[in-house]
Amino acid sequence: MTENREPHGEVAGLLLAAGGGRRLGGRPKALLTHRGRPLVEHAVGVLRAAGCGRIHVVLGAAADEVRARAELDGCVLVDNPEWAEGMGSSLRAGLASLAGTGTRAALAALVDQPGIGPTAVARVLDAYRDERSLVSAAYDGVRGHPVLFGAAHWAGIAEAATGDRGARTYLQAHRARLRLVECGDVAEPYDIDTEADLSHLE
Repeated sequence: MTENREPHGEVAGLLLAAGGGRRLGGRPKALLTHRGRPLVEHAVGVLRAAGCGRIHVVLGAAADEVRARAELDGCVLVDNPEWAEGMGSSLRAGLASLAGTGTRAALAALVDQPGIGPTAVARVLDAYRDERSLVSAAYDGVRGHPVLFGAAHWAGIAEAATGDRGARTYLQAHRARLRLVECGDVAEPYDIDTEADLSHLE
């Protein structure tokens, strides 16, 4: 992991870590082991190293166990009781938790993408300009994560975030305003979704 950068005051990290790992036999993704520690801990470290000062972590499946086992000091832990509805509910909960904090943008990342490290996250963070910013990492030109949402977009994203689509519908509708930042040279955007994917964990 790279050395921690100076924290960015206007952009918060928003880590979506509520998934129950249905295709992993019901093992919550946040608690999968990576480098000897829970995966959620690794993901928070990536956001921190990239320069996210404030970090909100959305928890759902086995939230109490995640709190007990993972070292998440300094993070705001957000409970999503509707986590089983899909990523959209976690995104809504996370954005709602940022209201009133003075944050002008949220950099949303997924807990189950350990191939995306601080260098890629920092590239997206560096593309932030103001609360109208809409930025996404891209891999060989294809949009992926993380995604940065300026506060001006939060209401529209929350309204469109249903099921497992997250911000996809909103981003498609506003693709002319979306800035893509190529990260394929420094990161691999695989997800930990199935038993076979567990081979990516160390």
